[in-house]
Amino acid sequence: MLDRHHLMILRAVNQQGSLTAAADTLCLTQSALSHSIRKLEQQLGTPVWQKEGRRLRLTQAGEYLLRLAERLLPQFEHAEALMQQFASGQRGTLRIGMECHPCYQWLLKVVNPYLQQWPDVDVDVRQKFQFGGMGALYGHEIDLLVTPDPLLRSGLIFEPVFDYEQVLVVGPEHPLQGQLQVEPDQLSQDTLITYPVEPDRLDIFNRFLTPAGCSPRRHKQIETTDIMLQMVAAGRGVAALPGWLVSEYQQRLPLHPLRLGPKGVDKQIFLGLRKDDINTDYLHAFVELARTHNTLTPRPDHHAAD
Repeated sequence: MLDRHHLMILRAVNQQGSLTAAADTLCLTQSALSHSIRKLEQQLGTPVWQKEGRRLRLTQAGEYLLRLAERLLPQFEHAEALMQQFASGQRGTLRIGMECHPCYQWLLKVVNPYLQQWPDVDVDVRQKFQFGGMGALYGHEIDLLVTPDPLLRSGLIFEPVFDYEQVLVVGPEHPLQGQLQVEPDQLSQDTLITYPVEPDRLDIFNRFLTPAGCSPRRHKQIETTDIMLQMVAAGRGVAALPGWLVSEYQQRLPLHPLRLGPKGVDKQIFLGLRKDDINTDYLHAFVELARTHNTLTPRPDHHAAD
């Protein structure tokens, strides 16, 4: 009654916005696509679309089938891709999802030796997910999730791979330069530069500023680490980043890290994967290799006294 072809049509219409565009994507005629959906509706005994002028709106039944399509179709497509790789003599592709913007530099240190050790495995890195990183793992969009904020869920495992300290980084002319630590109220006149992430998911807010009832004068979002730290070095704002990353950039930029509060903000990076995949050799090998490439974070006061 209900097969993969119907789910593909629903997803294509939702993505393309019209029957005509969806038909082109699926290499079908519009009439063939419409006939297929009408036949499905007859079999189900309920409509999946309703017309609103020239537009189509999914019914409740259609919305359910669309969610089903978005969960199941990536798994079909992943399985088919794997079968093609197996048939051509390749082991597969390791798809890594990133929920940690500053972790790309660390990831590169792991990927390079991994590719040498596993020549028959490709690596693909993804940052944007339809349903977030957790949904991407569940939906088989990715095989590993790099995240500092794991959420324990049935069927998933999160392996810690290294510890680090989140620090505040300021430029050479900043009034806080030379101090060992910073308190939340001392940022009330600063421009805080962060990655484009919701504030409630940023440690500088949820573990430092918000509990103290404080906020920066301005919050500015920048996507790239290089531009962010150049802005900080030029006195255009401050940023909260992993201490190990700041230490690397100090080799070419005048940056000064400060501890966030007297105890600091300690963090871990985790690799999340599905329990069913834990014994997959090339996934397990990546996790083990990641542990050997942990980055020891110099304490901020080592630099603040320079």
